Amino acid sequence: MTDQTPFRLLLAALGGEGGGVLMNWIVEAARGAGYQVQATSVPGVAQRTGSTSYYIEIAPKDAPQAVLSLVPMPGRVDAVVCSELVEAARVMAAGFVSPKLTTLISSTARFYSTAEKIAMGDGRYNEDNVRKAAQAMARDSYLFDLGALATENGTFVSATMYGALCGSGVLPWDLSHARSVLGDARSEAGFDAAVAEIVALKDGAGDAEPEPAPVTAPQPDLAELPEGLRTVIGHGIDRLRDYQDAAYADTFLERAKRLIQAADLSDHRAVHALTEACRRLALWMAYEDVARVADLKTRPERFERIRDEVQLQPGQVLTVTEYLKPRAEEIADILPAPLGRRIMARVARGKGLPLLGRGIYVRSNGVAGYWMLRAMAGLKRLRRRSYRFALEQQAIEDWLGVMQAALARSPDFAMGLAELPRVLKGYSDTLQRGKFAYGRIMDNIVRPAIAAGREAEEARRLRDAIGAALADDSHEKLDAVLAGDSPAPGIPNLKRVENA
Repeated sequence: MTDQTPFRLLLAALGGEGGGVLMNWIVEAARGAGYQVQATSVPGVAQRTGSTSYYIEIAPKDAPQAVLSLVPMPGRVDAVVCSELVEAARVMAAGFVSPKLTTLISSTARFYSTAEKIAMGDGRYNEDNVRKAAQAMARDSYLFDLGALATENGTFVSATMYGALCGSGVLPWDLSHARSVLGDARSEAGFDAAVAEIVALKDGAGDAEPEPAPVTAPQPDLAELPEGLRTVIGHGIDRLRDYQDAAYADTFLERAKRLIQAADLSDHRAVHALTEACRRLALWMAYEDVARVADLKTRPERFERIRDEVQLQPGQVLTVTEYLKPRAEEIADILPAPLGRRIMARVARGKGLPLLGRGIYVRSNGVAGYWMLRAMAGLKRLRRRSYRFALEQQAIEDWLGVMQAALARSPDFAMGLAELPRVLKGYSDTLQRGKFAYGRIMDNIVRPAIAAGREAEEARRLRDAIGAALADDSHEKLDAVLAGDSPAPGIPNLKRVENA
């Protein structure tokens, strides 16, 4: 705030995060310090279906008759505070962040948007691009996890957003005055934690990357592998031991060794393809069936996370209700193979099973609902004899065979082939569409290329076909790529953050 120019502040949050409370704190602090202030808001709706923006202008003390604006103007905002990383991207895209003027403060937490969730492939936005844009487009930028600080201190993200804003030093009043408007101990704790964090960032103490989570070490004979590949294999071992048992994790390791033996580890392209292939192999082997979903829904850490997210207080009662809509295909998947085949034959004839296809509600933290889901989770003991297990293992072995050939002959083709399992995602109709696209790509591109030794020539076409399958669940783009009538869409170049 200089001369007669007001201080202009834009808050970007999601519905239900307490943005209105944050705005009121700032207004109360400004008035208590003798400033003229005006605040307006544009409300959104729940979480990622709508954004909520709050705009505040604070007039200097020597300009009591200042005319304050109701809306922000691009390039003319002094400070922006965001509760979520893609909210920061939205504000930057709208032009409100200026490299000569704006201090940008944003949480690095993510709440995935509907567009990200419904994408056929990995639809998540590249977080690294947002971080780089923040550093380039703002005069000063401070990015850290405000949501985690709020959870640790038993409060809402609005308190940590306020603490980060005040700790940055851009407001024209001191911290003690800013803190005085909070009124409760939990908000004060979140405020203090955010102030300490942003002061550390300003002093350069917060620049170090966090220590990576410990990873189970692969067997000693893999110790000479590149670090990224070792990490992926270690995560895969952990996941598959948790998913099934140690023997299943050993099966993953043996399959990974087959791929390693086929690859030229002196070629960085082959190492990249091998790493992605091992990642996809672990994810594929841990496919989600009824038993897996029931197990994940009834784990103690899930209920603990939900209690933290809703800020459950002593004396309050929490009800966790699951919506289930079982289909004949999902029942067949977990049954013994002969019985599963009979059910799927009925489905193919259009008959299905009685009493299925209707949605049911189950209270997973109630006695009856919890033990029903635990009984379903116990079906994992039958998984090796199940209908879907046999199908998945056969498909995995088929993919491994062509993957080994590709690694030995063409790293470029292998890089595309390592991405092919991405087409297999979701469940029900989505999964069936993915399987259809996967089969067409294997039959029309992969197998003919391997048989004719034309892997290098077909590498680009393979990547284009995968990109088309991920971009369009109607398969029209895939049809065009296979027919040679479409410009290459390519595989979406998205950062992959899922761990095997």
